[in-house]
Amino acid sequence: MKVTRFCPAKINLFLEVTGKLPSGYHELATLFAKINLGDTLSVDACSAPDTRITLALTGPVGKFLQADQTNLVWRAAQAFLDYFNMHAHIALALDKHTPTGAGLGGGSSDAAGVLLALCEIFGKDKNELLAVAAKLGADVPLFMYEDTFLKGEGIGEKLTPIPYRGKLPFIVLIYPHLPVPTKGVFARLKLPNREEVLTRLSQLNKIILNLEQGAPLPLYKQLLFNRLEESVVPFECAIREVLTDLANTGTEVYRMSGSGSTLFALVENEHQVQDLVAALSRPERDIYVTKFLESKHANNGNQNTSDE
Repeated sequence: MKVTRFCPAKINLFLEVTGKLPSGYHELATLFAKINLGDTLSVDACSAPDTRITLALTGPVGKFLQADQTNLVWRAAQAFLDYFNMHAHIALALDKHTPTGAGLGGGSSDAAGVLLALCEIFGKDKNELLAVAAKLGADVPLFMYEDTFLKGEGIGEKLTPIPYRGKLPFIVLIYPHLPVPTKGVFARLKLPNREEVLTRLSQLNKIILNLEQGAPLPLYKQLLFNRLEESVVPFECAIREVLTDLANTGTEVYRMSGSGSTLFALVENEHQVQDLVAALSRPERDIYVTKFLESKHANNGNQNTSDE
């Protein structure tokens, strides 16, 4: 049986680091938002007396990845078989468009796509695999949910779907051809004090309330935040240049996604999108215009884009 899935990327509309565990992992409070940029995954699998996994990579980003056991989608397939104590022949084909090391969760989404596709093929309950997903990567459980917006806590694996209504802005992503290793970002991070964390968590709750009530972007644009910017921006010239260009265009709503290096801007109409893309275009940057992922859990009457 063959299953083809779209594996969406994500941005973080909000990200605060609330503490550090003895294990070395950092605790977060974040608001994930899935977007229409992503990869296409095909999984062809059948039961067999032995296990054989193959992986074919295509797309503009696929040529930079390894098609072997080190790839996260391969590891996800093996983790599925190990959990259910199964053998199978699994052919994976990934058309890769989401840049890596970009704060967009592309690899995690692809891994979740493998788990979900194999659940469909072999009739398994995806909820059984949330712990398996978390072991593959902190962001993998996010993509096991169908919801567009999810609040993330713990190391990002404690997830609460957030319903939304109303019109959502366009998204302009700017990737400066620069992967940023997450480990170094957290190593440089200075933890905020408790009072500051509580203030930021209040901001997060207000953003969520605005989404639930269908408030327009101007009412919550100043609440967007990413703590990790302070341990990335001072160390990466290419990211600073994008931020400078964004400020010079008069764009009001922009942040870094996750641990970087992608910057996103939220824009309310298509004319502004076109002007922004023209102003930011450089040979050393990839720019993507996209929207928030449609969710069946949106409140009635939702539309996913602004009017022109």
